[in-house]
Amino acid sequence: MTDFPFDIVGFDLDGTLLNSLGDLGVALNHALSLEGRAAIPKDAVRDLVGGGARKMLAKGLEVTGGSVSDARLTELHQALIDFYSDHIAVETRLYPGGEAMLQGLAARGVKIAVVTNKLERLAVKIFAEMELSHHFFTVIGGDTLGPGRAKPRPDLIELMLERAGGVPIRAAFVGDTTYDTGAAAAAGVPCVAVSFGFNDRPPQELGATAVIDHFDELIPTLERIGAAAETA
Repeated sequence: MTDFPFDIVGFDLDGTLLNSLGDLGVALNHALSLEGRAAIPKDAVRDLVGGGARKMLAKGLEVTGGSVSDARLTELHQALIDFYSDHIAVETRLYPGGEAMLQGLAARGVKIAVVTNKLERLAVKIFAEMELSHHFFTVIGGDTLGPGRAKPRPDLIELMLERAGGVPIRAAFVGDTTYDTGAAAAAGVPCVAVSFGFNDRPPQELGATAVIDHFDELIPTLERIGAAAETA
């Protein structure tokens, strides 16, 4: 198939492609326990995810007794990362319809990328352990370009476009938070938001081009976005 409107589709990882809430929650609570803090229930962890593990930890500390020094936050963050790396795909799964959706995009000749604020090495590891790496032509992490370059800045999505061969490339992005929609908008790329992720605002208020409730809807939604762009 060659008439699909996008050459590249990029995905956020946590809360978009993968439901990683269980493993993130266990790692977060491990770090909090080192500071003598109470565990946070899984459903409450959902509200803390977004912007990377350090931000998640900082938010977790705030809601369990208050912030700590930057030095201590760095220590706890490293403990969280070390624990998470060793338990990265225990509960984590693709969201329903994810495998068929990835196969459907590939059948249409689409290159698929991951652009996440998770550390690149952890993103690479999680896909390797889940035997999903073959789906992606590139995996870009929040640290790939160095400090201050992660979403909602457009830099990582722009890097995705560069790695795909430069312009002109028809690209779309899929995410679940304002970090994703903000980065896509800044990069000039349409963004589809998933309502089943770790949304930091109500899905319809994320500023996405469209919102889907299941991955079965993604390919038809991208086709509609592409058709509307051609009409405009």
